[in-house]
Amino acid sequence: MTIAVTGATGQLGRLVIAQLKEKVPADQIVALVRDVAKAADLGVTARAADYSQPDSLEVALAGVDKLLLISSSEVGQRAAQHANVIAAAKSAGVTHIIYTSLLKADESPLSLADEHRETEALLKASGLTYTILRNGWYTENYTGNLAGSVAAGGLIGSAGEGRIASAPRADFAAAAVAVLTGTGHEGKTYELAGDTSYTLAELAAEVAAQTGKPIAYNHLAEADYAKTLEGFGIPASFAEAIASWDTGASNGALHHEGNDLSRLIGRPTTPLADVVRDALKG
Repeated sequence: MTIAVTGATGQLGRLVIAQLKEKVPADQIVALVRDVAKAADLGVTARAADYSQPDSLEVALAGVDKLLLISSSEVGQRAAQHANVIAAAKSAGVTHIIYTSLLKADESPLSLADEHRETEALLKASGLTYTILRNGWYTENYTGNLAGSVAAGGLIGSAGEGRIASAPRADFAAAAVAVLTGTGHEGKTYELAGDTSYTLAELAAEVAAQTGKPIAYNHLAEADYAKTLEGFGIPASFAEAIASWDTGASNGALHHEGNDLSRLIGRPTTPLADVVRDALKG
């Protein structure tokens, strides 16, 4: 059996490849990437594949049995790009597609959800066997720049008291690997989230406890948060999107109390304190 992973040189893709190599022989794994040179360190076969180039996709998917379709990073182009991959997979004879969607995609108010809903519908209409992994928020979305937050003496956001049931990317990668290498997942949709949730104020308190420094969470109105992010050099449209996602979190969009993720990976999800500790180590 040959397993292929799209976006294999991305942050999630690299983790998936590394964990897959612990479960199956490396010669059964194919990394699908835009730039083959960037995949040289993965230790598996790499094939050139671009979500926006259908011809390259069908060639790259030749002989592949299972495909992990990691959602494109190009917001606004995702649905069309994913449609290309699904069509190419069908033409190439891929038997099972596993897709990384968004937590509660069918009802999520987040702007990201529309393209995930479209992709889920395409998969279901394709006639291919599928599994949908509705990934919740990556804890790294909030811990990726803790050094800057510590230096500034606080965290900022527009999530209010919204609870966030996140997990680190490695946990989501482990879930993908479990489905790619396991059985009984056909036609299933999994809502993947951390076992426990936290508010950004609780995250700030955890950072304060581990650093011994006074760190507070400063809640901002959505528009003010977007403007602040712009001041950090983030493009206006992306800053507005990030702020809107935080506002969504304030309304429960990133909270979930199910245990699909821990059940798939066979262990509790990684605690927030552990992710903070690793982030602070740099």
